[in-house]
Amino acid sequence: MVRVGASVRRLLPGLAGEAAPSGRCALISDRTVAGIWGAAVEGLLAGAGLDVVPAFFPPGEASKTREMWARLTDRLMDARLGRDCCVVALGGGVTGDLAGFVAATFLRGVPFVQMPTTTLAMIDAAVGGKTGVDHPAGKNLVGAFHAPRAVLADPEFLATLDRRTRAQGYAEAMKHGIIVDAPHAEWLAGRAGALLGGEAGVVEEAVVRSVQIKAQVVSEDEFEAGRRRILNFGHTVAHALELDSGYSLPHGEAVAAGMAIEARIGELLGVTRKGTAAAVAGLVRALELPGGAPLAGRGRELARLMARDKKTRSGVVHMVRLEELGKTGSGADATVAIPEDRLARLLEESARGA
Repeated sequence: MVRVGASVRRLLPGLAGEAAPSGRCALISDRTVAGIWGAAVEGLLAGAGLDVVPAFFPPGEASKTREMWARLTDRLMDARLGRDCCVVALGGGVTGDLAGFVAATFLRGVPFVQMPTTTLAMIDAAVGGKTGVDHPAGKNLVGAFHAPRAVLADPEFLATLDRRTRAQGYAEAMKHGIIVDAPHAEWLAGRAGALLGGEAGVVEEAVVRSVQIKAQVVSEDEFEAGRRRILNFGHTVAHALELDSGYSLPHGEAVAAGMAIEARIGELLGVTRKGTAAAVAGLVRALELPGGAPLAGRGRELARLMARDKKTRSGVVHMVRLEELGKTGSGADATVAIPEDRLARLLEESARGA
């Protein structure tokens, strides 16, 4: 269940109570979010008679590790929580991935509820049931599919975000439009000022439509064996850019650049309609996101990093086949296979033509 709207966080006590017959739950959040919203959310739970075990960690992608997963799991063990507990994930994409992986693996799996507090988490990360942590070899290489009992996306949480942080989530919203619904992509670009400025009604409309698109795709392919693979558009390049930057490059900016680069590669391969890459770059730039990245002389290194992606098979990278705005390949043609050596050459050629 996904609920979007002002004050939907007030549904949390009832949902957590249903998920945790013991009346006990773990509240997992990073310390920054916990400092802003933790007391209010803990108060909601405690006010309904639930026993809350807080488990907080340092903010940022650097915390999304096996070591932090172990520390949080130990916290739940030390509190003697049982299989009749639940986990509440309060925060952005890092928190959702990390807390979800704790929930997926603690005592072989306990229920959890997502309370996303960023545009990125509301629009993408909290929906779909992917959980996990990073590995030195790449992003999200250790994880599990574990769907939340509920996602409560309350736009009021976004009021504390700065403009750049808000923009991160709209990269994923734009991705949904580019791969499935071109008019939605154009709608987002046309309302960029309102979205980045935090206008509540426009933000809620953007979140609702993006959740609808992702939920539809995920419902057709829960475990990413077919159609769901199109949601990886832009991410093969993006994950390499993030890893190359030591995760100093924000995820949304990496995805925006990755989409433009992958569209350009698609044009070079002849699978993407000419002019699509320029259109993609223009759409993401409207949201104050990058429409590319410096690639000249770096094709081989980035291709090597991309070949470490979890979607790679026998050294062959599988990139989403974008045919034109709003349309991808389907079935076996949902992706295009590119050997690492050829990918390095395409990246360099893309840089020359950008």
